[in-house]
Amino acid sequence: MKLEGLKVVDLSWFLPGPYLTTALADHGAEVIKVEPPGEGDPGRQIKPADERTSVFFRNMGRGKKSVVLDLKSEQDRADLFRLASEADVLVESFRPGVAARFGIAYDAVAAANPGIVYCSISAFGQDGAYPGRAAHDLALEAMTGVLSLTLGDDGRPAIPGIPVADLVSGLHGLSGVLMALLRRQTTGKGDYIDVSMHEALMASCANVVGSAFAENRQPDVKQQRTTGGSAFYRVYDTSDGRQLVLAGQEMKFVKNLLGALGRPEIAPLCEWPGAHQKPVADFLEATFKAKPLAHWMQWLDTLDICWGPVNTLPEAIADANLAKRGFMVTDGDGRLHFAPAVRFKDEPSKPLYREPLLGEHTADVLKR
Repeated sequence: MKLEGLKVVDLSWFLPGPYLTTALADHGAEVIKVEPPGEGDPGRQIKPADERTSVFFRNMGRGKKSVVLDLKSEQDRADLFRLASEADVLVESFRPGVAARFGIAYDAVAAANPGIVYCSISAFGQDGAYPGRAAHDLALEAMTGVLSLTLGDDGRPAIPGIPVADLVSGLHGLSGVLMALLRRQTTGKGDYIDVSMHEALMASCANVVGSAFAENRQPDVKQQRTTGGSAFYRVYDTSDGRQLVLAGQEMKFVKNLLGALGRPEIAPLCEWPGAHQKPVADFLEATFKAKPLAHWMQWLDTLDICWGPVNTLPEAIADANLAKRGFMVTDGDGRLHFAPAVRFKDEPSKPLYREPLLGEHTADVLKR
């Protein structure tokens, strides 16, 4: 596997850091997850759970080793420093300043291990206007304007179904770690990576900030090309209370569908987004509402357009494409897992679809 021989110390909880380190573990890195005594990573307690642990922790802890250390203990802090001094990568998600209080800030670790790639993920970064301020995903979605673009039919902000700030900050951290490791091959020196969840999510708004950058104004959300202003980028009800989406605004797709429905003359209305597309949206709304989702799935599959059913999670997990590509994996205990989304031809990943028990590897890793 690509990352065999890489040693990682993981001092992160919940989602952003563990999402990063799970990707490293899936591709062969030895990831030592350091947890506090007692309940360990709070993700272990997030329901639902099976007999072994929570599904949340199963997805974020697989393939890692669990070491319990009490960082209020001088001996345990010394053990952690020794682990960091022997590692290639350290990932932490404490509030700014906490790592320094534990004696494991980057400068201290790098003095003993110049090759360390040290990644800190925090809500607002290690400096700036909000030092030490706590925030989870939803607060950052609000502060970056993402929620102001994510409106329900009542015009109020709607909570997205996945924690995008957590995920994109984890991916930014992963890319930073890999870039630093690549550079280390030339210089022999590691680096410090400061990932701000606030900035990572703000950077993800690159395609929707046109009016804010150019005109210093909030867009009319319901008239923008990807948030309601296009008849070919929206959700439609079907007769059985289900929904489908159209998700391709290229004119070839517009003409293909409207031609098949006998209304090619209204296609020109879809050349740019805005309220003028209402006749098209009204026509499509009435059309899709006339028959059940199963009918439309069979019929739309014969056309070259971008569309999809609004699946439930069980339906999504059972998708034929995921099955054909082997993305859904069942372990020896019959539990479901996602396979790694990054696939290599020559050195495929071989994830260990098992999460560690709390402190399972403490004695073996520390060998005091």
